[in-house]
Amino acid sequence: MIKHRAQKAPPGQHRHCERCFSRHCRAPIEISVSCMVISCRLHCGATFHMCKEEEHKLLCPLEQVSCLNSAYGCPFSMARFKLGKHLQVCPASVVCCSMEWNRWPNVDSDTTLHKNIMKETLNEECLDTALALRDQKILFRALKVAELFPEWRKKDELEELMDQAMGGEAGAVGGAACGSQEGNDQSELSQREREDLAKDKEGMDLGSYKTWENIFSKELLACQVTGSATSAGQKTEEASKKTAATSRAASSTEKAKEGPDGAEEGKGQKSEQVTPSRELNGLAPWQEGVLERLKKEVGVADYNMYLVHHGGMLIRFGQMAACTPREKDFVYGNLEAQEVKTVYTFKVPVSYCGKRARLGDALGHKMPTSDKSVDTSELGINIEELPKTNIVEATLLCALEKELKGHEISEARGIDGLFVDFATQTYSFPLEPFSSSAVLADILDENSPPELHMELYTECVTRRHNKSSSAFTFTCSHFFRRDEFPFHFKNVHADIQSCLDGWFQHRCPLAYLGCPFVQNHFRPEGLKAKVIYSKPLKTFAIKPEVDTLLAEPGKCNFIVDSRGRSKDLLSSLPVEVLKYIAGFLDSFSLSQLSQVSVLMRDICATLLQERGMVLLVWEKRRYSHGGTSWRARKKIWQFSSLFSRVHNWQRSDVPSMSEHLRNCPFYQAEHRTDPVLLTGMSESREQTRKTLVSTFKHRV
Repeated sequence: MIKHRAQKAPPGQHRHCERCFSRHCRAPIEISVSCMVISCRLHCGATFHMCKEEEHKLLCPLEQVSCLNSAYGCPFSMARFKLGKHLQVCPASVVCCSMEWNRWPNVDSDTTLHKNIMKETLNEECLDTALALRDQKILFRALKVAELFPEWRKKDELEELMDQAMGGEAGAVGGAACGSQEGNDQSELSQREREDLAKDKEGMDLGSYKTWENIFSKELLACQVTGSATSAGQKTEEASKKTAATSRAASSTEKAKEGPDGAEEGKGQKSEQVTPSRELNGLAPWQEGVLERLKKEVGVADYNMYLVHHGGMLIRFGQMAACTPREKDFVYGNLEAQEVKTVYTFKVPVSYCGKRARLGDALGHKMPTSDKSVDTSELGINIEELPKTNIVEATLLCALEKELKGHEISEARGIDGLFVDFATQTYSFPLEPFSSSAVLADILDENSPPELHMELYTECVTRRHNKSSSAFTFTCSHFFRRDEFPFHFKNVHADIQSCLDGWFQHRCPLAYLGCPFVQNHFRPEGLKAKVIYSKPLKTFAIKPEVDTLLAEPGKCNFIVDSRGRSKDLLSSLPVEVLKYIAGFLDSFSLSQLSQVSVLMRDICATLLQERGMVLLVWEKRRYSHGGTSWRARKKIWQFSSLFSRVHNWQRSDVPSMSEHLRNCPFYQAEHRTDPVLLTGMSESREQTRKTLVSTFKHRV
């Protein structure tokens, strides 16, 4: 029989109440045993012992709790059973639109249309051009020119990069003090100069020295452990050496007693021999004779492991050769030239087409060739007279080549196994050398007229496999509340953006000749409005058609308040009426209305918690020990860029495209007056009279 241990009741609960779940419990009330049964104070219908009231508050559906996104800025508190429904309209439940599309530069196509579009005044109804300019601006801020044209860096930055590269290489060897040669005329240091330099701590990198010394000590300890098996056999040799040493010491003492001159000579010899004895005891890669000592002290496996770890340093310090000389090589040292005989065992078919990598160049022995470098000096023109390259076109061309082809323009390309094309591409820009952090937008002249270098049409299916690192992939990146995002994606991306290439927006059929005429075919159903592109918010919007009298600024009536300030009639209305009117506006209109005046901003602020969204502004914080972390600096409230929801579209009352073609300057009719032979008129009469029956009769 299994006996259960008596468990201690949780703090605040009694022993009986812990296991009692009956609504009709009639247990007597006893101290530390049980308590009375009560009902929920919020009238949720639950009945429990009084000691479980705090526990019930964690589950009660009528308990007032904060929103799940309270840490992200949501200020609402509600009953627990309303949390799920509130998340759909929670201002802190924000979604970032991740719609992506590709747009390529127009480096290969005709740019007549793009030039004519930029000559005219940009209209807000020209949707594809506005979106292309937005993507072009993002691209120009992302392309770093120094990565594509490293020869145009500033000289001081090039010198710093070279110094860093040389310093990194010296550091990998063990520092500039260990075997680095600063000049060809510098002689090698003697052993005494090395000891004096080691005693002086000024200018020495003690941290690197300790690191390398730690590595060498560990290697030496490993060698001693692995060689402990062979130490037993060497003890006898050491004993014999000790006896020989004692006999030598006795003879040396006798010689020392013979005269003081011998003692002085012994001291001089001892002082001179201190340095070599210290040098010959270490196992560091820069010490002389380290390989000979390792062969005697450690086994073959440990010796090979030492060469694997320190082979590069041994080569740099001259302890071993980088490659085996031909005289010492047992394989290649005794090779003799042999005649190569070609035997054809089969006849090559006539239809066989072999590559030059397999058959070789058949005309190579007949055509004399020579290697020669060709430079711009061969043209006989000064460098200043060479034509200057457009920085934008060259940058986009190089970036596009690297994006689609996977390599740069000036990269070597192998034709086959025998032939390799080495290409070099240099550019001459009418600019000064730029810094390594400069982007294309920083180099362009702000006073120059705007140009369009991107295609008007986009593609959603990329020609690349990895879009995350693509410079020509653009994202929407607008924030919306969770209940607003489905309508944004449907109206903006599915209805408008994906249909700009001939359905939602229609260009002139002669656009390939340069005609910039464009018209929009659709508008929201039941509304007199048109679709525009908002440059400040970088998104599409719906603009209602306003009467021309109201649109004129001089026709509006103003009144003067008690302070002498002029107000329009709309601002003179009561605040309650203005709040009621603002409640009918969409998020896009509210964001624009809040920038009209201080009064309108205060009125729109009252709708932020109901119609707006809250975002966290993060900042990177650095600590004194070198660590970093991100923290939310503040919370900002704003309206999204969602316009009124459009469920259906209808065709706009715009004239047909044929009306434009009548007056299109690019539509030039070519009138033919000369007669042209039709099909079959050049044939003979006998051939025209042939029929199917006559053909069969002729064969019979």
